[in-house]
Amino acid sequence: MSDRAEKIRLYVDAPLGAEERISLAPPQAHYLNSVMRCQPGDSISVFNGSDGDWAARVVAGSRRSITLLCQVQTAPQRMPPDLWLVFAPLRKSRTDFVVEKATELGVRRIFPVRTEFTVAARVSERRLQSHAIEAAQQCGENHVPPVSGLQGLETVLDTWPAERQLLFCDEARVGRPVTDLTRFRTRKWAILIGPVGGFSKTEASRIRSMPQSVPMSLGPRILRADTAAVAAIALWQASLGDWQRQSESAG
Repeated sequence: MSDRAEKIRLYVDAPLGAEERISLAPPQAHYLNSVMRCQPGDSISVFNGSDGDWAARVVAGSRRSITLLCQVQTAPQRMPPDLWLVFAPLRKSRTDFVVEKATELGVRRIFPVRTEFTVAARVSERRLQSHAIEAAQQCGENHVPPVSGLQGLETVLDTWPAERQLLFCDEARVGRPVTDLTRFRTRKWAILIGPVGGFSKTEASRIRSMPQSVPMSLGPRILRADTAAVAAIALWQASLGDWQRQSESAG
């Protein structure tokens, strides 16, 4: 068994369990065969976003097809805190960056929304979901946040869940102290990040008027939208998320 194969971690769209057989799609088979040079008998790690991590052995392979056999669960399924990211898509590479970093930092779901000043007229839901999968593969996460299709901001706000707080990253609050989130006890949250140029006055007024809205300063500087998404998730995780719980346990 090669040391290189042991380090492979692959997302699969199939049920995982002891003795389950997995037939890989041609692109994944090509990756294992031609790029990673896997051979029958090699063991890799697989996950599907719901059944945890599993060790799987290559039992048959060809240039276009590989069959894996699940053997033993190596890690249970881990779910991040109940945090959504709602953001206005940016230009292609920056939108990809936001999805990748949100996955790494630990969000439950991702919602692209169209605002009055949104740059991207449409997004590829499939491409963004692939970026979330790739980020989970690379950083050791076994939850892959579902990425929704692009919706209008008004539609999202009209159907907003009454029990979910909305952390509104408000450019009008730049320079004010960062909001103390520890006074909130609810566990259901979402972070709302606007487009380049911010929200329109009408949109900002609508968001501030919502009872679930928590306007938030991200500090003394105006941040780019993609940077703001990363900063807001990190602040929330350190205050209310699983980073904060790990710190308490360590203490």
